[in-house]
Amino acid sequence: MSLTRAIAARPGFWVSVFALAVCPHSVNAQRAGEEAPVDPLSDYVGEYLATYSIIALDRATGQLGMGVQSKAFGAGNRAMTAKGGVAMIAHQASANPMYGPMSIELIERGYSPEEALNQLVRGDEGRDRRQNAIIDIKGRTAVWTGSSTSDWAGHHCDVDYCAQGNILTGPEVVQAMAESFESSSGPLAERLMDALDAAQRAGGDARGMQSGAILVVEPRVRGAFHDRVVDIRVDDHKTPLVELRRILDLQRSGEMLRDINPLIGRGELAQALDLANGAVARSPSNDNAHVALANVQLRTGDRDGAIASLITAVSLNPGRRMTLPRDGNFEVIRDDPEFLRLIGG
Repeated sequence: MSLTRAIAARPGFWVSVFALAVCPHSVNAQRAGEEAPVDPLSDYVGEYLATYSIIALDRATGQLGMGVQSKAFGAGNRAMTAKGGVAMIAHQASANPMYGPMSIELIERGYSPEEALNQLVRGDEGRDRRQNAIIDIKGRTAVWTGSSTSDWAGHHCDVDYCAQGNILTGPEVVQAMAESFESSSGPLAERLMDALDAAQRAGGDARGMQSGAILVVEPRVRGAFHDRVVDIRVDDHKTPLVELRRILDLQRSGEMLRDINPLIGRGELAQALDLANGAVARSPSNDNAHVALANVQLRTGDRDGAIASLITAVSLNPGRRMTLPRDGNFEVIRDDPEFLRLIGG
């Protein structure tokens, strides 16, 4: 199907293509005798997404994911678009977020990522300052780094991933992401996180760090009626990747807690205890994990351990003094002097 036929079949799609063509955010050339225009996308303005990112497919799970870090505010809110079972798109440098939904529209209509990206770039007057990458559910990739993106800028695609960046300290940043992803295993979000850390160790964004994000989607609709498996971001932080990993660990800790009550219900207390300890180890600042551990400890006869876990939970979240007396899991120690002192009498 030609792009013209695709547009004709979906009138609203034409509006998006037209907007992209006539509002490219490109920089006008200086006319003779005129002052040089101010570039609205200068690096320091914050609209220019100087960044490094990686998009990838996990064939075993059908998950598509992206990790990004930038010396720009809230890069995760503007640099990525995804649809589970279809594609993941990175749009950065002089980013035009419309590349995201437009690419998905074309891929769903049968275009390959390369065909979709070629169509969009060809009609975009601002293409020389853009950096875009696509990976679809089949593992097919396409990438574009415009000739006017800020040095160092480039990309590298291989089996099931693309790594790209601009305003980097050098090509070793992209290479570090590629090598990390190729040599890693495990859940896709953790592999993306490791690739971002590798990129930062190699030099990262030449201007420093500010924001980061990880997005992972899957084909099936989840219980919450969306395709998000991991959707976490740090908009403004001196060490955004450290904070991003803390948040990822917090999410994983919470996922482990969901499996504890079914184990308790089946009387598998040893397995429940291992899982609760694992949730605490994964995210020591998760007060929910300490409360869950206390519950299991109490059921295994470890009253002292349970009290110690509850003390930690309250120290992390004083609001627990209000909720613990209402928690039926701790009915057996409700009159315990240490428990009463913990909750305030």
